[in-house]
Amino acid sequence: MISKVLYADQRKPDVDLSFQELLLKVRDVISEGEFEQIPQLSSSRPLDITHPFEIVPEGSTGVRRALLIGINYVGQQGELSGCHNDVLNMIEYIKDVHGFEDRNITVLMDDGEHREPTRDNILNAYTQLVQQSEAGDCCYCHYSGHGGKLRDDDGDEEDGYDETLVPLDYDSAGQIRDDDLFKILVGPMKEGVTATCVMDSCHSGTVLDLPYAFKADGESDEMAESSDFKIDTFINFAANLASGGDIDISEVMKIASACCSIS
Repeated sequence: MISKVLYADQRKPDVDLSFQELLLKVRDVISEGEFEQIPQLSSSRPLDITHPFEIVPEGSTGVRRALLIGINYVGQQGELSGCHNDVLNMIEYIKDVHGFEDRNITVLMDDGEHREPTRDNILNAYTQLVQQSEAGDCCYCHYSGHGGKLRDDDGDEEDGYDETLVPLDYDSAGQIRDDDLFKILVGPMKEGVTATCVMDSCHSGTVLDLPYAFKADGESDEMAESSDFKIDTFINFAANLASGGDIDISEVMKIASACCSIS
């Protein structure tokens, strides 16, 4: 969906869009398809939504890494048709506009040509991205596929449900909960890494469990603290890491200092 705004007709927009303008245009595209979802931006820190949308901060000299996942669920109930195209368009966009290189781009798709987006493969790819990234690097993550909700099993969700990503083998391996993504992707990311995630799926607004959010509902004009964010979850995660002797809590409290998600 976002590629229709950022890279329509395989060309960059003539004018740089702000975060707010991007999400409002995405909302227009969604409305044209007679859907009612409201695009949302979430972040580990308050962002100026009037600032131009960027994946790579100005002056960045680090490695630009990307992980793109597209699942059409070929041959399954609920088969989709556009997720592969979304991924392919975004690959061209990040290469053409932001200077990403093929050697640093990982793609998971159920197209018979790429590694399949199974639950294990997705989680392993996120883990590898985090392990490879160092301060100064930029990471772009893209997910296009089904999203879902499962009843919360640890009491950390206000509405009683975890948001999920739905891997290709969800029927046998299960879905990927927001708690999993926080523990594998957000929490362990090193300080100084800029990470941008686009989650093109249903129920994905808070799938990274980040503390600040902006909804492109036509009324909001700034980010606000998310009512869904549970600081206790973050602190407990930090304490668990610290108890292993690998890192102290003061360092863990910085880990998500530059992470944002558009969904």
